[in-house]
Amino acid sequence: MVMRSMQAMPKGSKRGASDASNLSDRAGIAVSALGIVFGDIGTSPLYTLKTVLDMSGGNPQADTALGSLSLILWTLIMVTSVKYVIVAMRIDNDGEGGILALMALLGTKQHRRPMIVAAGLFGAALIYGDGAITPAISVLSAIEGLNLAAPTLKPYILPISIAILVALFGIQPLGTSRIGKAFGPIMGLWFFTIAVLGAWGIVQHPSVLIAINPLRGLHYLFSNGYSSFLVLGGVFLCVTGAEALYADMGQFGRGPIRLAWSAIVLPSLVLSYAGQTAIVMEGAPVADNIFYRLCPGPFLIPFVILATLATIIASQSIITGAFSMTRQAIQLGWLPRLRITQTSEAGYGQIYVGVVNWLLMIVTIGLTLFFGQSSNLASAFGIAVSATMLLTSVLLYIAMREVWGWGLFAAGTIAGLFLCIDSAFFLANIVKIVEGGYVPLLLASVVYGTMLIWHHGSTVVSKTLGERLIPIDEFLASVASRNIPRVPGAAVFLTRTLRDTPPVMVWHVNHNRALHAYLLVLNVEIAAVPWVGDADRLSLATVAPNCWRARVRYGFMERPDVPAMLDMAHQRGCSIPLDDVTYYIGHAIVVHREDGTGLPAWETALFSAMERNAHHVTDFFKLPSDNVVESGRQLAI
Repeated sequence: MVMRSMQAMPKGSKRGASDASNLSDRAGIAVSALGIVFGDIGTSPLYTLKTVLDMSGGNPQADTALGSLSLILWTLIMVTSVKYVIVAMRIDNDGEGGILALMALLGTKQHRRPMIVAAGLFGAALIYGDGAITPAISVLSAIEGLNLAAPTLKPYILPISIAILVALFGIQPLGTSRIGKAFGPIMGLWFFTIAVLGAWGIVQHPSVLIAINPLRGLHYLFSNGYSSFLVLGGVFLCVTGAEALYADMGQFGRGPIRLAWSAIVLPSLVLSYAGQTAIVMEGAPVADNIFYRLCPGPFLIPFVILATLATIIASQSIITGAFSMTRQAIQLGWLPRLRITQTSEAGYGQIYVGVVNWLLMIVTIGLTLFFGQSSNLASAFGIAVSATMLLTSVLLYIAMREVWGWGLFAAGTIAGLFLCIDSAFFLANIVKIVEGGYVPLLLASVVYGTMLIWHHGSTVVSKTLGERLIPIDEFLASVASRNIPRVPGAAVFLTRTLRDTPPVMVWHVNHNRALHAYLLVLNVEIAAVPWVGDADRLSLATVAPNCWRARVRYGFMERPDVPAMLDMAHQRGCSIPLDDVTYYIGHAIVVHREDGTGLPAWETALFSAMERNAHHVTDFFKLPSDNVVESGRQLAI
């Protein structure tokens, strides 16, 4: 939405002033994006170089240090700048980015292709695994700076980290709209500080700048065999969070994200990594956190505090992203309805999902206690993100061919380069599975399985209901022949079915022996696009006197509002009395089909449990609770 508003250029003599205003607005949005978009990748210098040098054996020689730095710098350039900022951000689903939006564009909007949907969903599930690890490793890395600033506090590092994480997750129900305003400036100070400290390190050993030559990294990678290849697993940590640039495109727009990355974030990261490498080459010990060695002693405590704030912001961004992705998955029909609380009127993205928040907190704190320190967590970190990026590259290739219309050679060359890079990082991270990499994969498998079971069960329920439908003319004729009284007022029947008489209407007549004078059969569809315009929102048809069927469409970034839709239907000729409406909802109590032709018993049981605990449809569709009648019935699947 931001991006679209910026594309409209003013005309006439005020063009120059408007351009300046546009540039000013874009700069302001870019600063705001620093906190939300770049928190994760911006705090990666805390642990990345240390992890790489640890994996190379410690006490690195000059060639090892320079080779590692070269690999980090060119990974930032090729993965983040080229793949995401230049290429991926040109492919959007009505302005929205991220792997779920890309999946919806290619797997459901263009065609219905289950393999693309499966790839997108598993990539999204992997992000949940990353979301549990990022707060743990980020906060631990920041607090570990106390090892240098105040060694006597070392026994308290883990308890302090746990306390910060508990507080972080504990404040989520309050919303983050106010504190969020400070995210950008704090992260701006963070990037400025690590850039200055990095430059100070470079001054001590300027020859470190020769690492900008990619041949340095390639020579190191291919000269030490298998051990150098494994180092890629640590190098990859420098781009964890790059996916956020693409996923948050709809919120901030391409321009501000690209501006913030190119003008602030990338230069700061390059200086920080180069400065750390420079002091290593000057002989700084690598046994503890190299990152904090850049900071002069008198400023170390304030710097640890700033680092802690930056990691809290990075963690907040991950949590908020998990909330947003959950809502997208619910809207697209891949997760059961969960209670979503809008925490601010300032923006649609200001939401809170309690179930996701508390589950993430339990897993994050469990991981923090289990691994104990950031260097151990690094073994579990990266595999989920590398797998997601690999799947994104596959989807980008399909988008190049189908959305852009590129030929096989052009698309294969560009996407093939990305696939080679992503595959190398993924294979290097595979060895981490036994050292803790199984954790995000296990979490992703649970989320992915939940998505599949819910979607499959919902599909079977809809199919089963569709097999029992009665044509609307036949049903209304039966109502008339049985002298069923037509009472005043309007009844709106919400249904999953797209034709004939909804089962909830049949049940209502059979049990209440009456039917309202005005009838509206309503089907709500979540489209594979983020937003649906008013022109495409509602389709309305008269199926009998005073009886209409409506189909209303919402994007997966929108919240359905049925009462508002009724106003639109009334304006288009549906003459139901808006001041006397009762909503009827059918609730299926799902049970296992005993004849052996339905779903396996275990799948039915899991789907039924999710159905029972799903957020009530009344709140999901913004229905007035005093005007809702719900009917329950058993449905064997």
